Amino acid sequence: MNYTSYKVDKNLGRPDILFAVARIPNSSKAYVAGSDFKIHEIDFDNAKPDIRSFPAHSSYITALVLKDDTLVSGAYDGKLSWWKASTGEKIKTLDAHKRWIRQAAVSPDGKLFASVADDMALRIWDIKDAKMVREMTGEHKPLTPNDFQSMLYACAFNSDGKLVATADKTGHIVVWETHTGKKVASMEAPIMYTWDPNARRHSIGGPRSVAFSPDSKLLAVGGTGKIGNIDHLEANGRIEVFNWEKSERVHEFVTDKSKGLVEHLEFHPEGNILLGAGGAGEGFLAFIDLKEKKVAHQEKAAMNIHAIASTDGMKSLLAVGHHKILHFKMA
Repeated sequence: MNYTSYKVDKNLGRPDILFAVARIPNSSKAYVAGSDFKIHEIDFDNAKPDIRSFPAHSSYITALVLKDDTLVSGAYDGKLSWWKASTGEKIKTLDAHKRWIRQAAVSPDGKLFASVADDMALRIWDIKDAKMVREMTGEHKPLTPNDFQSMLYACAFNSDGKLVATADKTGHIVVWETHTGKKVASMEAPIMYTWDPNARRHSIGGPRSVAFSPDSKLLAVGGTGKIGNIDHLEANGRIEVFNWEKSERVHEFVTDKSKGLVEHLEFHPEGNILLGAGGAGEGFLAFIDLKEKKVAHQEKAAMNIHAIASTDGMKSLLAVGHHKILHFKMA
C-alpha cells in the first residue's frame, strides 16, 4: 500500500458540519448528514454535488448506515429512522436511546447494525426488519469517577460480525459477543481522558473510534492524549492497540505532527497498515505501519475529519467534517 500517494481529488465546501457518511457502492454518490438535521444525497464527482436533501431529525445527525436501498440515520434526539434511500421516504422511526446517539456500525454481512449513545447502552438492530435484537448494558458506567455524566462514543464489529467493541469517555473499552450479549473482555485507555479537578472541574477527551484488525486479533482505539488546557483539544492524536483476548496493550502511537481527536480508525484489508483520521480545527490522516511499529506517514486535511467511508481497499477515502467534503484518492 502506497500511503504516501494520497491526493485530494475533490474539495467541496459546505455550510454545515458533517458527522456521518455512507457511500453508495460502485458510484460517486453518498449520503451525508450533520448539523442541519438533514440527510443529503450527493454526487461528489459533480461541480454542484447536492442531488437532494430531506429533513430527518430534530437535532444533529451523527450516524448513517446503508444496506441496499435501506438507509438508517441516528441523531442526538435519540431516534433511529429507517428510509427508502432512493426516494427519501421515511419507513419507520424508533425512540432508540434515551440520550444522544454517538455512533453506529454495520455488521460485515450488512444484516445488523450497532448503535451507542449517552444512555451507556449498546443496542443491536436488524436493518431489514427495523427491530432491536439485543441490548448490552451495565459495563459502561453512566457517571465518571468524578460523578459527571459519561458518554459512550464508539462501536465497531469484527470481520465476521461475531464480536462488537465499545468505548466510553473514561477510556473503558469492552468486547462483546454479538449474538449472546456476553462481555468477553475489557481494557482501559485512561490517558485519553483528562479531568481538571481544580480550575474548571471539567473533563475532556475520551476514545472516539475503535476498529478490529482483519484477523480479529487486535483492537485499535483512537482518541487524544492528556490535555493541559481543557478548553482546547491541544494534545496530539493518540492510538492504542490491544491484544483484546489478553486485555493487553501492545502498541501506542502519537500523531506528533497533528493535534486533536482520532475520530476514525480503519485497518487496511491486509492488516499491516492502520489509518487514523480526525483533528481539531485542522484535520489529519495518519498511517501507522504495524510491522515497523511507527506512524509512517501523516497528511494534513483542510478540515477536522469526523467520518470516512472508504472503498477499494482504502484506495478511495471520502471524508466529511467541518464545512467540507474531501475525496482522497491514491495516485
